[in-house]
Amino acid sequence: MTVSGRHALIIEDEILIALEVENLLAEIGFETFDWADSPTRALTCAQGRKPDLITADIRIIGGTGIEAVRAIHAAVGPVPVVYVTGNIDMLRDQGSSTVVEKPIAPAALAAACEHVFRSAA
Repeated sequence: MTVSGRHALIIEDEILIALEVENLLAEIGFETFDWADSPTRALTCAQGRKPDLITADIRIIGGTGIEAVRAIHAAVGPVPVVYVTGNIDMLRDQGSSTVVEKPIAPAALAAACEHVFRSAA
């Protein structure tokens, strides 16, 4: 998968996990990142620079990653999403979401990213 030059929005309220996701995405070629810990901040980031990928935790400050993703899609259009969470049960009503369970396995995150880009093409 070639993602050189791509920008990711990481929606995560735990800084160490956000940094881990950023490092793993950098390893597969992402070059720039925004980090948001709330739905409001995530929307602001996405409106400032539309991401090529969103990774989103479910439980975050002031709401959920699901709410953040919905607001972003409504504001800037479709963006591939990978949910990175320990709360998979909260995604049951979200259709065919791509999910990586915490703790994060690097190969699982890379495979999920490849899947969402292939599906978006």
